[in-house]
Formats: sequence, structure tokens, C-alpha cells
Amino acid sequence: MDWRSALDLKAFVPAKDFETSKRFYRDLGFEELWSNQEIAEIQAGAFRFLLQKFYVEAHAGNFMMQLTVPDLDAVWVHVTEIRLAEKYPGIMLKAPAVQPWGLRILYLSDPSGVLWHLAQRR
Repeated sequence: MDWRSALDLKAFVPAKDFETSKRFYRDLGFEELWSNQEIAEIQAGAFRFLLQKFYVEAHAGNFMMQLTVPDLDAVWVHVTEIRLAEKYPGIMLKAPAVQPWGLRILYLSDPSGVLWHLAQRR
């Protein structure tokens, strides 16, 4: 099998409160392509993941996603302007900073504890 011919890859992201998580991602600016009572396909640019109505605290607390964007400052302005941290108490939101490995990262957790590394190459 030549895996270079693969057509798609999606992570299954856990959601403690499915409706709250869907709203969080829509507020963030992601697009909900479709959903049913158990799963939703969420898109950011050309990339997608499956948000699932499934939650195990240890799993969600160790789950991470990285999304590289061209302008991290624009993301920071957006999340602060829409008051994301106020709308979703308990999420983690850290301003962009250069990390020792060279990427500039904005850390953001969703309402279930999934950690996002929103990254920008230097």
C-alpha cells in the first residue's frame, strides 16, 4: 500500500457538552459542515476534524491539536474582541509567544479541555 495516495485524515475530538463545543468552534470562526446528534464535521480553512459526543476526562485533558495560521496576531485580536474567555469560563487562553522550538504559539483550550496550539512560523 502506498500511503502517499491517502485522500483524507481527520482526528476525532472529544466533547464533554456537545452543543457547547459546537458553539465554541463556530464562535472561534470555524465552519460546521454537518452534524447529527453524535458527531459534527468542523472545518478551518482546508482542514477538518470530527467533533464527537464523547468525553473521558483523562483523554480530553491529554488531547492536542495544532493549526498553523499565517497571522497569529489576527487570531489573538479575534478571540479577544469576541471575548471568548468570558463566553466560555474555564478555557485556557494565552497570548502568542515564541516557543523554544521556534514556532510562535497561541495556546487555547476548548470547553472540554482539548488543547489547541495555534501556530505561526517565524
